This record gives sequence, C-alpha cells and structure tokens, in this order.
Amino acid sequence: MSRLTQRTRIVCISDTHNTAVKLPKGDVLVHAGDLTNQGSYSELSKAVQWLEKADYEVKIVIADEAFYAQHGSNFHNQIPQDSAKCRALLASSRSIIYLEHSSVTVRLKRPDGPRTEFTVFGSPYSPQYGTWAFMYPRADAGAAADADTTADASGQRGSSGDALSPNKTAAALWSAIPLTTDLLITHTPAATHRDDGCGCPELAKTLSVVRPRLHVCGHVHQARGAERVMWDVDGRPAEEDPAAAPAAAILSREPWQDPNPDPTSAKISLVDLTSRKGNRPLAFYEGLVVVAPPDETPNAPHVAAGPTSGWSDGASHLVGDTVERQSGEQAPFGPADSCESGVRQPDRSGRRETCVVNAAIMATGWPHVGGKRLNKPIVVDIDLPECVFYCRSRFLETSRPLATGAACRTGCDLFDT
Repeated sequence: MSRLTQRTRIVCISDTHNTAVKLPKGDVLVHAGDLTNQGSYSELSKAVQWLEKADYEVKIVIADEAFYAQHGSNFHNQIPQDSAKCRALLASSRSIIYLEHSSVTVRLKRPDGPRTEFTVFGSPYSPQYGTWAFMYPRADAGAAADADTTADASGQRGSSGDALSPNKTAAALWSAIPLTTDLLITHTPAATHRDDGCGCPELAKTLSVVRPRLHVCGHVHQARGAERVMWDVDGRPAEEDPAAAPAAAILSREPWQDPNPDPTSAKISLVDLTSRKGNRPLAFYEGLVVVAPPDETPNAPHVAAGPTSGWSDGASHLVGDTVERQSGEQAPFGPADSCESGVRQPDRSGRRETCVVNAAIMATGWPHVGGKRLNKPIVVDIDLPECVFYCRSRFLETSRPLATGAACRTGCDLFDT
C-alpha cells in the first residue's frame, strides 16, 4: 500500500531576464535563475516585486547568475553592485523561499490546496562561462586555468592557486545534494539532459545517484523542454549506506511533446506525471529496509513490502517516517535509527524515474538577432505525498488533514511537523 498522494501543480520558469511573463495558476512556483540581465539592485528589486505579487502558496527561487558579478564595470558598462543588499532582496522576502546551494522541506498547508510535502535542493552554480557569478571550472578546462577566469567552489573570483581542480570542484559542489531530494533546482542543466551539449557532467552523475522526482533547470535557452528519464535500478542491492549510493544507468528517455507550443496561446504547456486521463504516472516511491544489528548474520535484510504505507486504524505498519506498532509505541525514523529487528534505512530502489525540465523563458540569446522571443512557463502536475501529522505523545500518526479538535487516544492534539 503506497503512501497517500495528491496532485500538486508546479509552475516552472527560468531565464526570465527582466521579463514579467504571464504566469498560469498553480500551487508552487519555481524559478531556476537568471531573473535579470545584469544583476543590478534595481533590476532585482523589480523582479522580486513581480514574484511577490504572484499568487502561489510557495515560491522557490535560486540566485541570479549576475547576482554577485565581480566585473560589473567591464560588462555592459555597469557599476559593481552591493552583493549583500542584492541577496537581502530575496533572502528577506516573506513570500519567497530563496535557496543558495541549500535544501529545505516544504509543506503545503492551505486548506484548499493539495496539503503535500517535498524536499527541495536549489543551487545557482554553473560551469565557467565568462565572468558571471556562481561558476566553477569546467571539467574540460584544465587545472591550470588563467587567474582572470578561475572561480573557486564558493563562486568568488580568485587566483589559479586558490582554485580546486575542475573535476574535484564540480564533484564537491554536487555531492551536497541530499539523497532524499524530491525536487532539484539548478541553473545549469545536467550533461545530456535538456542541455544542447552545454550541461555539467558531474551534475549528471549526481542526478543518476539522487534520482529526484523532478529536476528543474534553465541556462541554455535553446534547450527548453522536458524529458522523462527511467533509471536502471532492478537487481541493485538495498542501499544500506546512503553516503555510498551508486549511480544508476539510464534505461530510457521519453521526450516531452508540448501540447500547446504556440507562445501566443492561452493554453498551458503541461507535463502531466499523474495517472489522470490514462496517463502513465511517474515511477517513484520510497520504502524502508531494515538491516539486522551487527551481532546478527541473517541471510537477507528485512525489507518493507513496497513503498511506505498510509495510515489506518488498528494496524501495525510502516508509515511515512515512523514505525507504528499495534501497542501504540513509535520510533522516529532517520538514517541508521534502530528498531526491534535492526536498523531502518531508506530503500531507494523505488526511485526509478526522474522528469527533467528546462524551463527557460527567453528563447533567444544575446544579441537577439531578429528580436527577443519568449517561451511559455512549463506546468508540471505531479503526485506528491500528503503531509504527515503526529500527536504530541507520538501515539498516533496520520497523513489526513487535521480535523477540528482531532486528538489521539491519550487526548493529545494533532500537529504537523
């Protein structure tokens, strides 16, 4: 029995470059970078105001590639900006989740919304190109890069002696993506995934390890579109050590055909990853594997049957991130937590498919010969797990929305985490 899910609508955009594009309705808005052209405080102020007015329960944004440009006086004759003030425009916004190579768990709580939850990691980094911010040396650039075109892992300009080797820098950056990530947002595409040959090979390797539900990127305007990637996970051992999770080979790719490609049409460009109207839902679930204690030598680990289950009264089962027993006792779930029969860890073999979306709004590149052309936002419908609610004494857990005055048998009020 799979954990209860609800359809959640995620509107994906990137590379708006000062364009306040018309946004369709949805639950979550994702912007994958390049809000502006030059990263000036004035440009960012207008972009943030536009985003703050957008009516979404959650708006997730990663930084502008031009955000911290150190050579503003030499590029388009711009004056270098105060990076702290530019960052504060996004980081201090009360209606925007700003991610700068960081992760957060999002829970949608509006009574009229899907009330789902997911973990998201967002990063503005891209392989070196010009003198923009948040860049790291390309894997094919060679270790002896010129001092004027070398960026260290923090995205700041430095001497060639301060730089890590290209492969190590990229690998170190992307190893920070948690294995529990559901939604990955990067400005750069991964190599061979909606990248037109410009993506990052190290990010592609990490993508095949983490295998999130959805990867949203941009940066390469001409590669706008989406694809479904099926991973080869059959026959792989239960991943008892998440830190050593192996990469998965690609079984197949399914390119997306935009149902409404006309940019002047009011109809949305929809990627439907649900089972509605006979569609094939995303092949994705997660369960738990119970590994025996060190003093036992079993023939095989105890594996939870299928994905984590939903809540029902009077049954002993695995639920979300806890184990609930008929006696009412619960043990919180986490990496290497112990239980009666051993140690519980995620069984990631259900992460079988990822949808990759390059959501670039700007269809052309500088100098925009023939004029600028725009793409429409890409709308993704995806089934996400419902939020989990607990009672304060942890005797009860349910994925159902809170009812007025709901309480467990000990009288505790239910609360969400």
